[in-house]
Order: sequence, then structure tokens, then C-alpha cells
Amino acid sequence: MATKVITTGSERTLLENALDRNREALIETARGMSDAQARRRLVTSLTTPISLIKHAAAAERIWFQRFWAGLEASDCDGYSERDEGTFAVGDHESLDDVIAEFERASRRSRAIASRFDLDDTKDNPREGTVSMRWTLLAMIEEFARHAGHGDILREQIDHPAPPAEAPST
Repeated sequence: MATKVITTGSERTLLENALDRNREALIETARGMSDAQARRRLVTSLTTPISLIKHAAAAERIWFQRFWAGLEASDCDGYSERDEGTFAVGDHESLDDVIAEFERASRRSRAIASRFDLDDTKDNPREGTVSMRWTLLAMIEEFARHAGHGDILREQIDHPAPPAEAPST
């Protein structure tokens, strides 16, 4: 079910709504694909429709479970290191599995975020002092960017470009 667009209300309400809509937008770029389509590599990086969603689940865990809740990696509900492993999808994982994983991580993120005010801060070795507000904005940006990647991949999968014509001589 699509999250209703909220255009008025508190800053928190607007931020959380934008984040939820970007979460859904990312999922929608792959929904309905076969597992083979979702794993199709069209670029040189590890970016595939399924790996974008897997990466997003890891981003949820990195920022909310590890950073804000202070959990160790072993206490998280999945991969939570800041490296290319966030894009790794096991052969046994289906697109539905990965979407469910992202949705679980998102629910847990919402619960963790609700324990903090927007102005609450923590120190991060990479970014410095960050607020919950900044974290929500960073996740909105992250998922919007990846939904755009997913849109392009979906277009390439659903409507492959015709082969280039050989130049005439």
C-alpha cells in the first residue's frame, strides 16, 4: 500500500513521510521482476535491482541499528558493515526475500528513530557530529538516489535499447 503524500505538518512528520515514500519508490523499481531480471547486471558495478534493495537494508542497519541504537554488528538483523558487502545478495535469496528484509530493517529503523528528537546528536568517526534530522535527510537522499538508479535499470530490463546500427560507408 502506497504511503500517502503528506504536505503539511511537523518537520518530523514531513521527513518521515518523505523517507517512507523513498523506501517504497526503491522497492517499486524492482517489484514484479523475476529473480533473474532482478539479478541482471547492466553496469560494471555491483548495482542490480536486487542489490540496490539489499544495500538499502544494510544502510538502515548501519545508521539506525549500529549508529543510533549502538548495537554491535552481531546484534543486527543482517549485514551492517560500511563496505561493498552491502550489495552482496546470496544465491539462495529471492527478490521477495530481499524486499522483506528491507521492510523489516525499515520497521526497526522507524522504532529506533522514534526514541530520538530531531536535534539529538551523536559523534560519528566519518561524518563528525550528526543529528537525527541529518540522518533522516541522508537516508531520504540515499534512497531517492538509488530509486533513480533502479528506475534506469528497470527501463533497461523492460525496454532494452535496439542494437546500434553500423555506420554506413
